[in-house]
Amino acid sequence: MPELPEATVAAAVNALDTPTVVIDAGKVEANLRRAQAYADRYGLRLRPHIKTHKMPHLAARQIELGAAGITCQKLGEAEVMADAGIADIFLPYNIIGAAKLARLTELKRRVKLSVTADNAVVAAGYAATFVDPAAPLPVLVECDTGLGRCGVTTPEAAVELALVIAAAPGLSFGGLMTFPATHRTIEARAFLERTIALLVAAGLPPAIVSSGGTPDLYGAGEDAGTVTEYRPGTYVFSDRFQVEKGLGTYDDCALSVLATVVSRPTDTRAVIDAGSKALTSDLLGLDGYGYLPAYPDARIVSLSEEHGVIDFSASSRRPEIGERLHVIPNHVCPVVNLFDSVHFLQADGSIEDVPVAARGRVD
Repeated sequence: MPELPEATVAAAVNALDTPTVVIDAGKVEANLRRAQAYADRYGLRLRPHIKTHKMPHLAARQIELGAAGITCQKLGEAEVMADAGIADIFLPYNIIGAAKLARLTELKRRVKLSVTADNAVVAAGYAATFVDPAAPLPVLVECDTGLGRCGVTTPEAAVELALVIAAAPGLSFGGLMTFPATHRTIEARAFLERTIALLVAAGLPPAIVSSGGTPDLYGAGEDAGTVTEYRPGTYVFSDRFQVEKGLGTYDDCALSVLATVVSRPTDTRAVIDAGSKALTSDLLGLDGYGYLPAYPDARIVSLSEEHGVIDFSASSRRPEIGERLHVIPNHVCPVVNLFDSVHFLQADGSIEDVPVAARGRVD
């Protein structure tokens, strides 16, 4: 299809009320295809994390392109995806409490499901809930390979927990899972290799070794001899943090927050109608709260709930009141979760309003 004139596309986008999310569907497709092709090249199973987009149609597209299934961070997300027909779901989160375990039981009846544990208490909860040896719940051991979040902290502890899981009649030891710290994959690989060796010696070779993280996605091929599965999330849209960490350029960023300049209190200061309720307050070590493609030297210096304050002192141009600005967020995942729906700009210039189906499903 021939590319539409830029003015035609701009007019369609500028007809939207602000603040709102605009997503370039063509860039999304390119990002998905590039990642799947890379995973295929290195024999890695791609299992995308849907916490970034939270939309079933994108999860379905990822699977159409070759993904083995999806990853959901919370039960609520997984339930939304199961309702939409997604049939293979990994939940890498400790599930605790009778209410959540009851929901997990119902979810397992509907989809191919696997989970994680990083301690014996969580494993015991699974073991007490899932008791059928003919249909065991696969449980992977989560390993902390340097991030300092959840996960067993030594290879020996991983083996100990794997033995506990394998001994439960209604569970099966599914393998290992980690979420390495950004650009610390060598450290993660050493941990996993040591753990795998100990598991093999114990008679429990892991069928799955699952890793993740978009910033290191296009180096994951180096771990293909150790890692069998990769779980990127943010790659679908990309964001300022990913660009700063070396994942492509701003041209690969498919999502922006469209905002309007509502005030120019001084010559160098402007205020937009997108604050912390439209742009995440995550800094992630970056300077300012987003990137302005039209004004790359400007800085979003502060956010309150409904106001974003931009410093234009280093910019040779300044916006007018009423001007529309696209902001590429620092961290796109929480931004999507702030909106009931988002706008996909299609190749033919049309704009599709799509609900964020799993928005707010953090339960």
